[in-house]
Amino acid sequence: MLFRQDELLRWFGVSMFEICVWLLSVTIFSVLLVLKVENICFDKTSWFVIFSPLFVCDSINAYFCIIVFIRQYITCEKLNGLRTLWSLLVIVLLFAFKYLLCQKLNDSIKLESSEVLSPIFILLQLVMIKACHLQ
Repeated sequence: MLFRQDELLRWFGVSMFEICVWLLSVTIFSVLLVLKVENICFDKTSWFVIFSPLFVCDSINAYFCIIVFIRQYITCEKLNGLRTLWSLLVIVLLFAFKYLLCQKLNDSIKLESSEVLSPIFILLQLVMIKACHLQ
């Protein structure tokens, strides 16, 4: 069963713009990843360069989130802080996961896989709680 667009937007608390930016960055990241893994180019490059489209996506989405918060604050809309807090929490957890994964792939620090995936586990629990509270 596939989810509808409105369900995904409501569960994850993101806008369509954020999803489009995310999809574009994942596409660029996928191309860079294939080039590095297949040793076509980027063979001596750090993993942070390969993950840079995803980090840029996080910064664009955080900037967009702050702009939306300021606009909602000016128009005195309700629940503007909750949406901003949720969006920033998702961005921070995803950023932490990508950063830890880059560190593990570069062998900079010795981490277990469960330690690297811990931000994703937290995010999944938060999405589950949010999905249960929605009607």
